[in-house]
Amino acid sequence: LSKLGEAPVSLHPQCLDFKPPFKPQEDLQFCAMYRNFGCCDSAKDQELMAKFYKIMDNFDNYGHANCAGYVQDLLCQECSPYAAHLFDAEDPSTPIRTLPGLCPDYCSQFWLKCRSTITLLSDDLQLAQAEPDQVHFCQHLELEDPDYCYPHLLSNEQLTQNLGHVLADPEGCLQLCLEEVANGLRNPLAMVHANDGTHRFFIAEQVGLVWTYLPDRSKLEKPFLNITKAVLTSPWEGDERGFLGLTFHPNYKYNGKLYVYYSVEIGFDERIRVSEFRVSSGDMNEVDHASERIILEVDEPASNHNGGMVMFADDGYLYIFTGDGGMAGDPFGKYGNAQNKSALLGKVLRINVDDNDRGPLYRIPSDNPFVHERGARPEVYAYGVRNMWRCSVDRGDPLTKEGKGRIFCGDVGQNKFEEIDIIEKGRNYGWRAKEGFSCYDKKLCANSSLDDVLPIYAYPHKMGKSVTGGYVYRGCEYPNLNGMYIFGDFMSGRMMNLQENKNTGQWNYHEICMGIGLTCAFPGLINNYYQYIISFAEDEAGELYFMSTGVPSATSPTGVVYKLVDPSRRAPPRQCHYDPLPVRVKSKLIKFRPKERAAVVTTTLPQTTTKPPRHTRRKNRRKKGKHRSESGLAPAAAPQSGAVRLAGDEQGRDDRGRVEIFVNGEWGTVCDDLWNTKNAAVVCRQLGFRFALKASKHSEFGEGKSLRILLDDVQCEGTEESLLDCQHTDIGIHNCAHYEDAGVICGNSDYVDA
Repeated sequence: LSKLGEAPVSLHPQCLDFKPPFKPQEDLQFCAMYRNFGCCDSAKDQELMAKFYKIMDNFDNYGHANCAGYVQDLLCQECSPYAAHLFDAEDPSTPIRTLPGLCPDYCSQFWLKCRSTITLLSDDLQLAQAEPDQVHFCQHLELEDPDYCYPHLLSNEQLTQNLGHVLADPEGCLQLCLEEVANGLRNPLAMVHANDGTHRFFIAEQVGLVWTYLPDRSKLEKPFLNITKAVLTSPWEGDERGFLGLTFHPNYKYNGKLYVYYSVEIGFDERIRVSEFRVSSGDMNEVDHASERIILEVDEPASNHNGGMVMFADDGYLYIFTGDGGMAGDPFGKYGNAQNKSALLGKVLRINVDDNDRGPLYRIPSDNPFVHERGARPEVYAYGVRNMWRCSVDRGDPLTKEGKGRIFCGDVGQNKFEEIDIIEKGRNYGWRAKEGFSCYDKKLCANSSLDDVLPIYAYPHKMGKSVTGGYVYRGCEYPNLNGMYIFGDFMSGRMMNLQENKNTGQWNYHEICMGIGLTCAFPGLINNYYQYIISFAEDEAGELYFMSTGVPSATSPTGVVYKLVDPSRRAPPRQCHYDPLPVRVKSKLIKFRPKERAAVVTTTLPQTTTKPPRHTRRKNRRKKGKHRSESGLAPAAAPQSGAVRLAGDEQGRDDRGRVEIFVNGEWGTVCDDLWNTKNAAVVCRQLGFRFALKASKHSEFGEGKSLRILLDDVQCEGTEESLLDCQHTDIGIHNCAHYEDAGVICGNSDYVDA
């Protein structure tokens, strides 16, 4: 791939339907040069071949010998993986060329030998008028970007190397794109389907509401489930209590049962509760709220580490993932809850909820590993977990079914490491003896009877401080992603993936970035997202989504659901087609309206530059200014030490941007270590705003590379006059880089304007 500023800016294969190319399911007979990768299936190939014969019927043997090759070449460029470029069709609002863009030397040869085919190939009146004049004709077929002209693009290594593979930047970061699916949600933390053929999806908010969405992404006005009065949560940012999990019974289509996991307060005690509900007999889009049966309750000694995942695995049993009880270091009892098999906290539980209409609400599977161990709870399937946040079952390779049934989980760490585990029956996942691959409790860690299983991957807190487990991609639409375990980090906003090396059994790590340049220049795609990655999801067809928010509060409507898209390759047309079963709708429908826009790579304030941030939602800039006063008056006096300004908003808005501070005669940036809303409040108040709506991280508003980093480890109470009055390291002393430049979004109302 070329660097920014060079040509071509980026690899951007695109078809005339404004979608990525694909590998045809059947061999192409006519445009065989694109049989491995391109924009035509066999039906289109046959259509082009019929057009070819219709044109060539107008020529004798001499004309056929001279022109057949040219006519075939020109017709078959509709099958080129760069068809949209060749036909100048990247912008769907402009007319498409009727002939592909030709390189001048090739165009001259074509005109000299076969100009008589022009009116047969095209009905473009302008081309017909230009046809008598070679220079005029070939100028008409030139492209603005000469790198994409035919046939030279075929020999351009920058355009042909790795074609059809997931793009990576020079640092190896895989470039994907996004499609906005839902918005205006309050901490959306679960999106599930009912596996009933309707292809509806259900999105749960932390406050205790679950919404129904139809396949066209319209939302039902009436919630599917509303237990807000029972759910224990608060508006505090980072509150881990609330509605935490939702899953449908494998036979939901026939028994109408679903299961939820949420926090409750009973007297002065906080508990986690797993309940069973049934769908209403009169409305398939509403739960019968009177049908709730409490399956399980567990006392929570603290307000954090509540776990929250509930799901069915391939064996048909219900899996419940509990946290270790909270506080720090699992301080409960001699060895902590997680290592204590007589406690339900810090565990993976497995129960049988089938045929429970009479008798016990659940039974213990006979092959649960500790059924016969004295003192152990029979529900325990695995133990030694800290606070598993989001788990998933691998659907298996679409063809071989390899990997099917594996359970992947992200386990949130304590002080140093986050980890990804594959859950196996009876295994000990190490906490609190270990955190990631390292010892946490050295005494427990040295115990020879620990017999713990190590994570498949762990990463340090320099990369992120709260893992959000994801899914192994097994969908149909993006074949290149098959087998990738895609997950993220709630705090850093980092998106990541692991791929198993089949020979070594090791898992290889790659970061995922949002595509830059033209990579995501497809209709409906964006390349940015809100930082706080709450959860991942699969739809009924196996496509992959994630949910994130700009303000991690249960009452902030800044949550968005995104679909992951590979811009380098899609499945062949019609391969992934399905017909959803009809849905009887009794509620008013709210049509989906996307709000997010693609970020643009641009420059920012004078003397500063921006780099497109990898993870988060905003990739903005401020409008260019002048170095000197245009009025001719004397320049303004230098600002006082501690003064701040905002840079990097692409729309020039003055309420958001990268924080730049003036200290000892120079402007510099602030590192985002420990950056929070209290720090942001100090900045926003300095600038005359009432509220700090967001403390942004990871150079959300670009990198101020031409400036020094002046402040690090800033800790404010929120009442200080400037950041210099807060705790911080010495001026200019830091252990970070510009990709961690801090920013803010300010406002005079308590809502973020997207």
